Amino acid sequence: ATGYDGISLSTARDKGVTVCNVPGYSTQTVAQMVFALLLELTHHVGHHDRTVHQGKWIACPDTCYWDYPLVELAGLTMGIVGFGRIGQAVATIAEAFGMKVIAHRKPSTPFNAPGVTFADLDTLFAESDVISLNCPLTEQTCGFVDEKLLSRMKSTAFLINTGRGKVINEPDLAAVLNADKIAGAALDVLAVEPPQADNPLLTAKNCIITPHYAWATRAARQRLMDTVVANIRAFQAGAPQNVVS
Repeated sequence: ATGYDGISLSTARDKGVTVCNVPGYSTQTVAQMVFALLLELTHHVGHHDRTVHQGKWIACPDTCYWDYPLVELAGLTMGIVGFGRIGQAVATIAEAFGMKVIAHRKPSTPFNAPGVTFADLDTLFAESDVISLNCPLTEQTCGFVDEKLLSRMKSTAFLINTGRGKVINEPDLAAVLNADKIAGAALDVLAVEPPQADNPLLTAKNCIITPHYAWATRAARQRLMDTVVANIRAFQAGAPQNVVS
């Protein structure tokens, strides 16, 4: 994996265990999934496909129908939290859709990206029409998307998370969705996976949940395995690569 938040690096160092990750294997795949989720939120393709197969179009008195507002992305603002490889790939796609991009990254890591405006979290959550969470799980990011931050979002805005489930306070997000304070959320990750039956997001309004498969295209899995093999060979040769411990 790219993320290693499930490993105690201090313990690994104490035990003399080298920990290597696989950076970058899923960058384009996860960025693609961000927009798969966003387009489902804005066009409800799955719903309309089901209703056509259920006979609604056959019975329609007009040439077409739609059951939800349809949202055009051009001209909207995409806010990206975490501007590493995946965040930058999301920005490129957003710009191709004609979206304005604002981003947030750690203050200690300044970054220059033409066309991208950097902002603090309060500003990003207040000004964005779509927010994509692409940050790692750390002590600082655990649960940071809470009621206080969510309350800054526009009522028409969407939240997308393809990063780590624990960055969101799930009861707070469920409450905001059920109160129609934001337009919707799409999540590929949850705090506990597989989810527990009482997870409030499973019954929240306007909430799409997919089973943590944003990383799993065949192309990405091939890159993952190729790099794992290369990591092992490098370690055996006495020159470990992609060391994070």
